[in-house]
Amino acid sequence: MEGLILFIGVIGNIISVLMFLAPVGTFWRIVKHRSTEDFESLPYVCTFLNSFLWTYYGIIRPNGGFLVATVNGFGVVVEIIYLILFLVYAPAKMRAKTAILIGTLDVGFLAAAILATWLALQGKTRIAALGFICAGLNILMYGSPLVAMKTVITTKSVEYMPFFLSFFFFLNGGVWTLYAWLIRDVFLGVPNGIGFLLGTTQLVLYAIYRNAKPADNISSGLLEEGRQHEPLISPSSATLSHQKNGEILETT
Repeated sequence: MEGLILFIGVIGNIISVLMFLAPVGTFWRIVKHRSTEDFESLPYVCTFLNSFLWTYYGIIRPNGGFLVATVNGFGVVVEIIYLILFLVYAPAKMRAKTAILIGTLDVGFLAAAILATWLALQGKTRIAALGFICAGLNILMYGSPLVAMKTVITTKSVEYMPFFLSFFFFLNGGVWTLYAWLIRDVFLGVPNGIGFLLGTTQLVLYAIYRNAKPADNISSGLLEEGRQHEPLISPSSATLSHQKNGEILETT
C-alpha cells in the first residue's frame, strides 16, 4: 500500500509541474503581442503566494516534506517569471494594480503568515496551521473557473476556457482525491474533490460547446469577461501537505 501511495504522489507532482507550465501559451501570446490584453495578474500573484507557502511548509516539515518543497519551489520560480513578464508588458494602470497586489499579497501577507506561524506557533501546530492556510487557498483556486464556465454557457463559446487547463484540473483533482481516499485524509479529499467535480463540469461544457458558434448578439466584451485565469496554485503539493496534516491530527 505504501508503494501505491508513493506512486500516486509522484504522478500528482508530475501533473502539478504540467499545471505550473499551463500558462506558457498565454505568456507567449503576451510577449508576441507585447501586451497583456485583458488578462488579469491576480491568478499568478495568488499562485506565487500559495507556492511559496507550500515550499515553506515542505522545508519545516520533517520526514516527507521534500516532494512538497521541490515541486512548489519550481512553481515559485515559474511564477516569478510570469509576474516579471506581466509587469513588463502590462499597460500603466494594470502594471500599477499588479504592483499593489504583489506588495500586499506576495510581500505583506506572505511575511505576516511566515512570521506569525514561526513566532507564535511551534512544532506540529505550526505545520498544521500552515497546511490549513494552503488548503483554503487551494479551494479558492479550484473556484476560479466559475466565471469562465458561466460565460461559456452564456456565449456558447469555449474560446476563453482552454481545454488543456480544464483537463489538468480534472486530472489533478482526480489523482489527489484518490490519494486522499487511500490515506483516509479528509483535509486532502475535500479541496481536490471539489477540483475534480469542477474539472469534470468544464470538460462536459467543452464537449457540448466546442463546435457551437457564439451567439451573434453577444458582444466581444462579454467574451472577455469569461477569460480563463490560469491557476497554478499547486493542488498536488497541497495534497501532500494535507496528508501530513492528517498524520499530524491523528498524532495530536
